[in-house]
This record gives sequence, C-alpha cells and structure tokens, in this order.
Amino acid sequence: MTSPDPAHAPAPDRGTARELARERAHHDACRAALAAMVDGARDHVLTAADVSASGADAEVLGRRLRTRDRRMRELPAGPLFFGRLDFGHGEHAGQSYHVGRLRVGVDPAAPPLVVDWRAPVSRAFYRASARDPQGVAVRRRFGWTPGSRGDSADLTGLEDEHLGAGTGAGADPGTGAAAGTGRILADEIERPRVGPMRDIAATIQPEQDDLVRGDLAVSVCVQGAPGTGKTAVGLHRAAYLLYTFPQRVRRGGLLVLGPNRTFLTYIAEVLPALGETGVRQSTLADELARHPVTAADDERAAAVKHDARMAEVLRRALYARVAVPGEAGAPDGLTVPDGSYRWRVPGEELARVVADVRAEEPPYAVGRERVRTRIVALLRQRAERRTGPRPAAWVRRIERARAVSAYVDAAWPKVRPEEAVADLLGDPEALERAADGLLDAEERKAVLWPKPPRSYRSARWSAADLVLLDEVAGLVEHPEGYGHVVVDEAQDLSPMECRAIGRRARFGSLTVLGDLAQGTTPWAAREWRETLRHLGKPEAEVVRLTTGFRVPRAVVEVANRLLERLDVAVPPARSLRGGGGLRLRPVPAGEVLAETVAAVREALAHEGSVGVIGADTGTAAVREALAAAGIGAAGPDRPGERVTVLGAGLAKGLEYDHVVVVEPAAVAEAETRGLHRLYVVLTRAVSRLDVVHARPLPFDGPPVLDRSPVLD
Repeated sequence: MTSPDPAHAPAPDRGTARELARERAHHDACRAALAAMVDGARDHVLTAADVSASGADAEVLGRRLRTRDRRMRELPAGPLFFGRLDFGHGEHAGQSYHVGRLRVGVDPAAPPLVVDWRAPVSRAFYRASARDPQGVAVRRRFGWTPGSRGDSADLTGLEDEHLGAGTGAGADPGTGAAAGTGRILADEIERPRVGPMRDIAATIQPEQDDLVRGDLAVSVCVQGAPGTGKTAVGLHRAAYLLYTFPQRVRRGGLLVLGPNRTFLTYIAEVLPALGETGVRQSTLADELARHPVTAADDERAAAVKHDARMAEVLRRALYARVAVPGEAGAPDGLTVPDGSYRWRVPGEELARVVADVRAEEPPYAVGRERVRTRIVALLRQRAERRTGPRPAAWVRRIERARAVSAYVDAAWPKVRPEEAVADLLGDPEALERAADGLLDAEERKAVLWPKPPRSYRSARWSAADLVLLDEVAGLVEHPEGYGHVVVDEAQDLSPMECRAIGRRARFGSLTVLGDLAQGTTPWAAREWRETLRHLGKPEAEVVRLTTGFRVPRAVVEVANRLLERLDVAVPPARSLRGGGGLRLRPVPAGEVLAETVAAVREALAHEGSVGVIGADTGTAAVREALAAAGIGAAGPDRPGERVTVLGAGLAKGLEYDHVVVVEPAAVAEAETRGLHRLYVVLTRAVSRLDVVHARPLPFDGPPVLDRSPVLD
C-alpha cells in the first residue's frame, strides 16, 4: 500500500513504482481524451448552427448541444478517476474499468477510458466484498495529493483488495502484502476540510449506495445521525437521477432545498464536481418569496400560522367567496342578448352548476372557468334547440358576453392570494367564520393583524404570511412542480411548509433528509410519518443511518449524552472512526473569551478548518477577542477561510475539522429548543472538539479538564 499523502508516503518498491507509472500514463491519456471531448462539444454547437432544419427542431437541438457544451466547460479541475475494477468472471470477465466522476472516452462506440461512477458496472466498486465479489477479482483505490487539480504527478498511491481470493484484504500491488485497514479509503474520509463540501463519490458506503441508486418514482426519507453523510447521499442521489433518467428529470426539473443560503454556499460545488450543472439549489424561503419580508410574528402567531389547521382555514376563506344562486347576495338567473333573441337560464340550473363545480373541488381558478364553460353549454343547448348547431365563433362570442362575465364574477369572483389572506387576517369576523371549530379565540387573536392595511397592496408580510400566501396560491392554481425534490434538514419544516414543498412535487418524488434530534424550530418534527403525510408522500420509506464515518467516536459519545434529554425517539449514533479528540475546558467566569482564543490557537497547530460556535448574540465578542489576539476569523458565508466564527443558528449542516464550542449553557438557553440546537453544535466537529465553559454543562457527567495534546 502507498499512502495518498506524499508527506507520509514510504518510498514505493519497484512493483508499486511500475504500477504508478502505468496509472499516471493512463491518466494522461484520459486528460487528452477529455480535452478532445470538450473541444468536440463546442464543435458540435458550431456545426449544428449551420445545419438546415425546421425551426422547432433546430431550437431543441441547439439547446441540447449548448447545454452539453456548457456542462463540459464548467467541469472543475481534478483527478479523472479514483478507482479501478478488474473482473475475474461474470459478464465483464477479463475487463478492467477505471471509475471516476464522469465518463471519459475517445469515441462513443469504443470502450471508455473512465466509466462514470453512476454507471451500472460501477456499482460493484461500492458493493463488492470478499463474501460477495460480484465478479470482481481486484478493486483498486487511488490516492491523490489533497487539492489536486488533476496533474498526473499528484497520483501518489494505490491500494488493491483481492476480492476474488475470498479474503477481502487489501494488498500492496508490488508486494502482495495485506493492507487490511484500507488506509487510502480511511484517509480520504478523514481528510481535513477547508472550504466548501466535497463530493463522496470515491467513498460511498454500501448502505449509502442503496439510497443513492433508488428509483426515480420512489420517495425516501433518510433519518441520519450526525456524520452519516445524509446530505452527501441526497446530492449524489440527485446526480444519479440526472444521469439515469435524464429526459424525465430534466423535463420536470430537479430542486435541491437547503435550510439557508450559508448551507447552499457550503454544498454549491458538489453537483458541478459530479458533472451536473443547472440544478436549482434554493431555500424554501426563496421559493416562497412573493414579497419581501417586512413584518415579524411573535412565536405564538408564527406557530399558529405554521399549523396544519391553517390549510383548512384558508380553504374555507377562499371558497366562502363563491356565491351559490339562492344564497344571500347571490345573482339569481341569467339573460344573455344574442341578436334579436335573449337566452335565459333560471337560477335553479345555475345553482346546480356552481354547486356541482364546488363539489368537484378543482383549483379555484379552474373552477371559475369550469362554471363559465358549463353556463355557455346551457346557453348553447337552448340556442341549438331553437335554430340548429352553433359555430365555434358563436361559442367564443357568448363566452365573452358581458352578462356571462358579470355572472361568473359575481358567482365565482377572481381573487389574488394576497387579497384572500389580507381579508382573512385583517377581519375578525371573516377569521372567526373560517376558523370556526379549528382555532380557539386565543389562536385567532394571535394571528389577527392588529392594524389591518387599507388594502392588500399596502400589506406588510411576515415570513409565516408568505407560507399562507403560497397555500392560497396552490388552491387557486396548482403549481407546475418538479420531477424530483431533495429536501435537507427536513426535521425543521412546519406542516404548512411541508405542504408547500409537496405541491412542488405533486407528480414527482422526494428525497427527504434530516435528523429528528437536530430539530430546532418550535414546530420541528418529532416523528417522520406525520411530516411525510404533510409532504404528500405518506408511502415513503423511512431509512435510518446511524453509523458515522467522519465524526470521531469521542465526539459522538458526548453528543449521545445530550441526546438522552431530547424528546425524540432516535437511536444513539455510533462512529466507526476512532482517534480525534475531546476536551472539556472549564474556566472561571470572565475567562471564557481568553480560553476560547487559546483553544483556537492550539487548533491552528493542526491541519484543517476551525469553527468557533456559540450563542448567536455572542459572536461579535468572540470575533473581537480573536482579532485582538492577531487571529483573523471570517463569517460562515466565506467557507474557504481557515477560522470561522458563527452563531449556533447557522451551524446546521456545516462541518469543521476542529470545533470550539463557547459556553454551551448560553446556546441551550437562547431558544425554546436550545438543547436540540446544542446537539447540532456539538456534532459539527469531524476531528476535534473543545468545549469552553464557565457554567455547568447542560449534559450529564462531570467536567473533565484535559490540557494534554489532542490525539489524532
């Protein structure tokens, strides 16, 4: 075995050196082939521009070729393969395939130089074992210099597993000695992280691979403990679906929803590294942003607005605008002039039309046009009984007749979502009628606007109001939706937010990612079935990932001590990674900042990123203390910096090699579900964790002062 880190690599023996030379030469051939592929994509665009075709065909062809050209040119630099499969028997007996992030070949009809990690043949790279070799004789992993941009000289090591021999042990290609531990794989998983999230195409584990390669039609919910790679699974599943079902997914579109923009910045490079560009990555707040957020709700009002009961309140309020003939204020009867004739429809027939359409429960806007169409059909029947068939021009003229439009406007009036919500929240009587039997008096009082605007046009909207607007917009007209939606940190979604996402995947599928223990919003989920029901996917399978590969065992164990105090049925996490380090650093009151600076200074002696996380209100003081000590620190919106200071509210989904937690008790007390927030903070470390505190720790166990060097 040769280490992937040249600083620690022993001198390769003669056999290993020959293998490395051959693999570097192959990589050079792959780079030349990729360059030809990029140039070829551009040539196809230029050639197609000169090809004579119908306008529609030329447009479709041009769009496809330009998209392929853009995707090829936007590929980030890096090694072109990370593994190799040598098959001893089965369908691919005698064949060798290099596995990488995308297919590289000289000619589409010729065997590829590199096969895409998503191709069916590549699955054996992740699934083969000594117990089930799947035809693989040797699985080879390659070690590359960290941060390599694809120079062949950066290929520094390789490691073979001889699966066909039935042992499953790795072996050095030069000596045949068993490697056993798979050091290249372990080094890649544990490699220090500075900057945005990396893909895990080289390190996907079998249980993760099962989720990644799930069928497009299947929705799945992943309950993932910290460090189990659930975010990476979701992103790689997106890439797999785009590769395997390109037409179906791209026709409907693919949406990745993250909890905040900081998180989106952190994951932004994963899909491009896997060869997939043009995927919409957004937050739910951005998707719902019909208006700027210029108002704020107190916690009580927000909780009621996010409650699932509001969906029925809004539906009642919207359809209360429909006036069935015979009811108070409803028009009764219709007369439509037509030359010398006047066609009349009595109120009873109109009442049946409106009542029938309401009973069908179509989208509000569809129902309005359905009423118009059926009224015109009644008029047409009368006209044809008297004078024979009516031409299409006659039908169009009657549809636009002033009397018909006036009747439809009176019976089924047009409405904007803003108008419906403003009328509901600004009128106590309208709210009481719509919420009767659903919300009590205190809940109605909580959501009622204290000073209603003169009209919806001057309304100031809160974040929760935008969720209500989206619900009404979905009642008025169903959104087009996406072919697949990946939702991360889904445990924090309210029922009403889930409904908003469900509308966008009404005819598509979902990958739902989250951890109930990390739920920090007042409406955070305590079990997944209810969340899936609100998402419109009650049949989705819940898969639990409990084994972590990056967060060290010592960090997982201290987080599990806190897990016992959280009101969720989540099994304790476990880690396959030893080493790492944990230090609980109690200090006298007034010395927390000084000890934090000392912890950061010690952390900088190690490789990797350093995250300093405390209560949201204390980040400015921490940043000032570090600056006074000559240590520069960035905010979480700059993921490439060595030291980052951030509040606990922004920590979710992020990872740092070394985390310094500042005063956990302050984090726990800052919000209603503060213990859950602290659980998130404690599990952001993927190598070492320092906990600086002057107050008692919120988790059980005596504080331990350990100023000895951290063991890696």
